[in-house]
Amino acid sequence: MSTVNLADVNGQRIAYSVHGDGKSLVLLHGGINPDSFGGNLAELAKSRRVVAVHLRGHGHTPDGDRPLRTDAMGDDVAALIEHLGLGRADVMGYSLGASVALQTAIRHPEVVDRLVLVAARMRHDGAFPEVLAAFDQLEGNAQVYGGGVAASPLGQAYPEVDWEGLFKKLGEMTKRPFDWTADVAKLQAATLLVFADADCMRPEHMVEFWKALGGGQRDAGLDGSLRPASQLAIVPGATHYSLALDPLLPQVVERFLGTD
Repeated sequence: MSTVNLADVNGQRIAYSVHGDGKSLVLLHGGINPDSFGGNLAELAKSRRVVAVHLRGHGHTPDGDRPLRTDAMGDDVAALIEHLGLGRADVMGYSLGASVALQTAIRHPEVVDRLVLVAARMRHDGAFPEVLAAFDQLEGNAQVYGGGVAASPLGQAYPEVDWEGLFKKLGEMTKRPFDWTADVAKLQAATLLVFADADCMRPEHMVEFWKALGGGQRDAGLDGSLRPASQLAIVPGATHYSLALDPLLPQVVERFLGTD
């Protein structure tokens, strides 16, 4: 990672790093791991100014007394975009980061140009039942999981993180039901949905999400002029847990961000 910067915004100190040059792409990692994108961050930075953010309680961004909520973290991201003077930035998130990116676009459309959601849900039940069951057990297993991560290379890279506390907060958050379908239907930002072909999301939910964005309504016509502004991609040979690292991801994202 390049030099970590700190910004005091929205009553919260936010850590971020900047990579590359060009139009700004705000990058939001998945749960637990601020380095979710691995080498794909450098690939994205070949044509973009990537602002890689550490979400609240993750990496070098401190936690507070408040519970973790995706809407509050979306407010943090919007405040950071304004603080850095990025104007209307493209915003991309994976898993937890995708939920935060979506909330940023829903709550602060004035700071989001294009939106990339990698392995996102718009409803709580969008994931398979066994995934929801694992979320329900996360808080109770926080001590075991936290201790394991603390002893891992990730824990050594970010020793300031309260890993047990983070798992507890993530567990409390992921158990809470939500339904953002109506908000998705009103999104102003052109959106790219990216899923793995063996994702933790139900395929029916992927289609529901796509249709809420205006996709899957009709044939696009011979010249493609009737296709929606948003796009859908399914990455083959990938899972929810490998998707952010898949070498196809930067290609799919750049194709979307580079279109008119």
